[in-house]
Amino acid sequence: MTESPVETRELHALRAGDEAAFMALVERYNASLLRVAQIWVSSRAVAEEVVQETWVAVLRGIDRFEGRSSLKTWIFRILANTAKTRAVREGRTIPLSALQNPGGVPEPALPPERFRDPEDPRWPGHWSSPPPAWDELPERRFETLETRGKLQAAIEALPSAQRAVISLRDIEGWGSEEVCNALGVSESNQRVLLHRARSKVRRALEEYLEEDVR
Repeated sequence: MTESPVETRELHALRAGDEAAFMALVERYNASLLRVAQIWVSSRAVAEEVVQETWVAVLRGIDRFEGRSSLKTWIFRILANTAKTRAVREGRTIPLSALQNPGGVPEPALPPERFRDPEDPRWPGHWSSPPPAWDELPERRFETLETRGKLQAAIEALPSAQRAVISLRDIEGWGSEEVCNALGVSESNQRVLLHRARSKVRRALEEYLEEDVR
């Protein structure tokens, strides 16, 4: 991967021991690192320790950074490895198969009863219970603390692997390639995990909001 001119200057500053450059890096990524660390470990306090260990590892390893990925991806990969090691010590970890092989028996995005029978003479396979028209809801309904709390609760209730992917894609705003590199998953597995996570979160929000659409 070719470094951008900005990243090249940043790396030179970091390798030269520029404290301001390091603090700018911390300010840019610390909150995101903390959120991602909590995917693997049991509490915010432990996640904060993982983030601190990550920054120490960044300082110690910056001279060995080869630029095969972006600096951001490299930092988050260090975090993921640190958090997984800590989780193993705590007896809490994501099974590797959950990330690398989310297949198995296909998991429907929505309950089958939401659709008409494939043999239905008029509308085979069409909606029997369509989703609510969210665009008809007042915008402020989506901005309330209660709605945000429901959204966060739905994400936290996901299996760990799905929570990891949706947190990075939809909360942190990562691209699919960045997620695959940081978590060590294939593009196809990342898509499966993201689809399942989004479907479950939408279903949870749908149940919460449907009373406003009736």
